[in-house]
Amino acid sequence: MSRGTIASRYTWSSAGIFLILLVAAFFTLFPIYMGVLNSLKTEGEMLNNILSMPAKLQFANYSDAFHKIEFIRSLGNTIVVAAVGLAGIIVFASMAGFRLSRTPGRLSGFLFGLFVMSMLIPFHSIMITLVKISRELSVQGSTFGLGFIYIGLGVSMAIFLYHGFVKSIPRELDEAAVIDGCGEFRLFFKVIFPLLLPVTATVAILNLLWMWNDFLLPLLMLTDSDRYTLLLSVNMLFGQYGNNDWSAILASLVLSMLPVIIFYLMLQKYILNGIADGAVKG
Repeated sequence: MSRGTIASRYTWSSAGIFLILLVAAFFTLFPIYMGVLNSLKTEGEMLNNILSMPAKLQFANYSDAFHKIEFIRSLGNTIVVAAVGLAGIIVFASMAGFRLSRTPGRLSGFLFGLFVMSMLIPFHSIMITLVKISRELSVQGSTFGLGFIYIGLGVSMAIFLYHGFVKSIPRELDEAAVIDGCGEFRLFFKVIFPLLLPVTATVAILNLLWMWNDFLLPLLMLTDSDRYTLLLSVNMLFGQYGNNDWSAILASLVLSMLPVIIFYLMLQKYILNGIADGAVKG
């Protein structure tokens, strides 16, 4: 086969992949575009034609949505839940993944297998029990309590990623640190943990997206509207009998997704590397 034929096939293959990705990107981004577009219209313009451009940009919709969902309070509640959940997942999962990866033997493999298998259990099969236990432990209705529940639910996948990534770190670093007098915790936090930055960024963004966009668990756990997360506050804008202010709803949805988009853009360069290293080497 000639070099020109191979190059031609490679070109057509690349073009086909690019076309598929372009179509996938269109279907992914089109709903977001429609949400932003219609959030800048009046109610009448939206009901008349959702695809048309607004006659005048209605930025007042965002001001209205900001006050209706009490954005600052709801954002603060969401940040508390996400911060508690992320901090716990990163600390506990990184330590567990490191120790399980560095400890050979059947017990270590068995424990790691339990964490992996727990990822296969659907949330709906445990949510009733989870609600009852949280009520007995008096954590239902607390944003901190919700954050701790997220730690328990999210730590398994994080351990899987950390476990695989740690294998790429030479054991000689551990031995050198121990010779220099490092204890177990100092070895981990001073030597190993800084090297886990790529997979830590991956764990952070994946779990943040999950916690930020989760609706069911906060709905089950948060009983006081003053502690509602952003998504629950947005949900309160939906009228019981279809009497919805769609301009405010769409504007509030755009406002609620901006913080997590900014966070994603800050860490995006670490995400693919962390997923690939953690999954493939695992």
